[in-house]
Amino acid sequence: MTAVRKVGIAGAGTAGLATAILLAEAGVEVDVYEARPTLDALGSGITLQGNLLRALDRLGIWGEVQDRSFSFDLLGLRAPGPEAPVIATFPDSRTGGPDYPATAGMYRPDLARIMLSRAQQLGVRVHFSRTVTALEEGTDCVTVTLVDSPDSTATATHDVLVGADGVRSAVRGLIGIETAPEPVGMGIFRAFVKRPASVDHTELVFGGRCYIAGYCPTGPDTMYAYLVHDAADHFDATPAEAAALMAGLSQGYGGPWDDIRTQLGSGAVESVSYAWFTSHLVAGPWNRGRTVIIGDAAHSCPPTVAQGAAQAVEDALVLAEVLLAHDAVGDALWDAFHARRVPRATTVVEASTQICRWLMAGDRDADIPGTMRRVAALVVQEP
Repeated sequence: MTAVRKVGIAGAGTAGLATAILLAEAGVEVDVYEARPTLDALGSGITLQGNLLRALDRLGIWGEVQDRSFSFDLLGLRAPGPEAPVIATFPDSRTGGPDYPATAGMYRPDLARIMLSRAQQLGVRVHFSRTVTALEEGTDCVTVTLVDSPDSTATATHDVLVGADGVRSAVRGLIGIETAPEPVGMGIFRAFVKRPASVDHTELVFGGRCYIAGYCPTGPDTMYAYLVHDAADHFDATPAEAAALMAGLSQGYGGPWDDIRTQLGSGAVESVSYAWFTSHLVAGPWNRGRTVIIGDAAHSCPPTVAQGAAQAVEDALVLAEVLLAHDAVGDALWDAFHARRVPRATTVVEASTQICRWLMAGDRDADIPGTMRRVAALVVQEP
């Protein structure tokens, strides 16, 4: 007998839907409560490392992801400047093992839709415009209060509540965990653009007007481009203003950036987003009684090693495994979960944040390649 028969999940992001899929496969009754009205928000791209591809295969969606993404095994480095010479192109680590490419680029909303469809096919009930506003711990259950409008509230009772509601997690606060994301001092522009034929793998430029200038192919004729610079207040910029800011910052980067800059200036780029890099880690434990936080609710990091989504889904894999392997919700279950997840997430968060510190300090002796290799050597192992 498993520890749970009925589970509630706050948040329909990667961590929440992955948990829902795995539990529903095993016959657990799952309700997902998502504060947003839909998942059809605009988005840019996402870089999926091999260990995440391995996890998506476990969720039963790797085939669909493969069809909707662009896979590659190389990583390129260019120098800043108008000529943008290629410094090196080398094989990237296949952290998912030999059965998966090193990396796949993808349009982020496509991944969300594939995961949602898989969860619903398995019988997961996904409730949109539902926010968890309170919870009450019982002897063998947790009862949540749900709000879907100012005048409409309801309650639901579950064996376990999973807080997978992102970096601004409401569940994290409701269970009394005060750790919260802190800005690291960097901001990032992301734009979804047409892919020049010459771009068939990720290339990065370190230095110049920005800390990092990069791009990642996401499909036959699409890619996303990004610029990392000092954090600034660009949150209220219109799409046209954001595109102009990004085009200005990209001055001095040649090669494919000449084409990207032309697109940004043409008014044809509809999706340009801006965000600050943040970092946080709940040192542990991530649960209070029968409520547990995972994914960005428990840990977040700058995307300098592209492991944010991967670590969120790995949280889901391990959580579902221990919930199904134990016959009671108690210390043994939570100890098993934390022993496998806290050290791994800690390593990724610390490495990602350290790379930011090195870049901001202009540390020429920083071992960024070595740090990336150490993370790759860790995540190639099953979580």
